Amino acid sequence: MTTSTSPRPERRGSLARGASPASIRAALLSEDKAVFDAAYEGALDQARRDYDLAALHSTLENWRRQAIAQSDAEAFQLMVRRAAAFFSGEPVPSDEPFAVTRAKAGM
Repeated sequence: MTTSTSPRPERRGSLARGASPASIRAALLSEDKAVFDAAYEGALDQARRDYDLAALHSTLENWRRQAIAQSDAEAFQLMVRRAAAFFSGEPVPSDEPFAVTRAKAGM
């Protein structure tokens, strides 16, 4: 009988690194967690109805990208401010609530 001395390989799914729902949710800004929860639940419901995981994987990938962007809160805020200024054609006031700036940026 032969015994293996190598460690058992780590079990991995088909999702990209950091794409588990728990990882994504943990990396999001607090104001986006409820929006993620609703999108995730909707994608799960669709997967149950259609017997197809494509929409679920697409939803998770979309939110994974957002979580990556939000992982550096300062850089994310700067990106949103720049996008808002670009789309509105006007500078963003420094005292403007972030939610308003995000709406201007479409984010």
